[in-house]
Amino acid sequence: MITLKQVHKYYSVGKNKLHVLKGLDVDIQEGELVSIMGSSGSGKSTMLNILGILDDYDEGEYHLNNTLIQNLSAKKAAYYRNRFLGFVFQSFNLLSFKTAQENVALPLYYQKVGRRKRNKLAMEYLEMVGLSDRADHTPSELSGGQKQRVALARALISQPKVILADEPTGALDTQTTQEVMDIFKEVHRKGITVVIVTHENEIAEQTDRVIRLRDGIIESDKVKQEELTVKE
Repeated sequence: MITLKQVHKYYSVGKNKLHVLKGLDVDIQEGELVSIMGSSGSGKSTMLNILGILDDYDEGEYHLNNTLIQNLSAKKAAYYRNRFLGFVFQSFNLLSFKTAQENVALPLYYQKVGRRKRNKLAMEYLEMVGLSDRADHTPSELSGGQKQRVALARALISQPKVILADEPTGALDTQTTQEVMDIFKEVHRKGITVVIVTHENEIAEQTDRVIRLRDGIIESDKVKQEELTVKE
């Protein structure tokens, strides 16, 4: 589903070049639940922006669903984002003047889906995340956990192949964090690839695979070994 081959990324800082990603090789299969960890400046957010086609890279190759993602026009990048990807951010990125239902329906508005159909689907996805009773509330009337669940419903409504989440529980308390993670795991069980950038070990421990970045390189890439129980 996602393949990075020797991906490098540089940023210009004055007259100097900052080498942020230093030849990343990553292969994420369809249906995996993966966390990306690393301290501030390790390159994890840059990596997620490249995966999300929000930023370009300078060297190497990025394939998404066997399609080479490289030097795309803004229109083409938007096409691939809308077709394959759903995003969840720490800051929720909800429109303050729209209700929960309207926020969830927004991706379908841009896809030219009719009002009645997109509102009906938005209610179904709000119900999926346990918020159908908050459909008419604006973000200011919702708790942090409720906002994140609205954001997740919005990410899911266009039926993406991959959910990319950037510190999705960073602004939440422990109980709400677990509620949101339970929804991510439910989404994963439905076959959607989920990639979560996090600095929290408690989150990473609930994923099937942990990729750790340090100074722009992959320090470790570990798949959790499931304990097999044999019935006699």
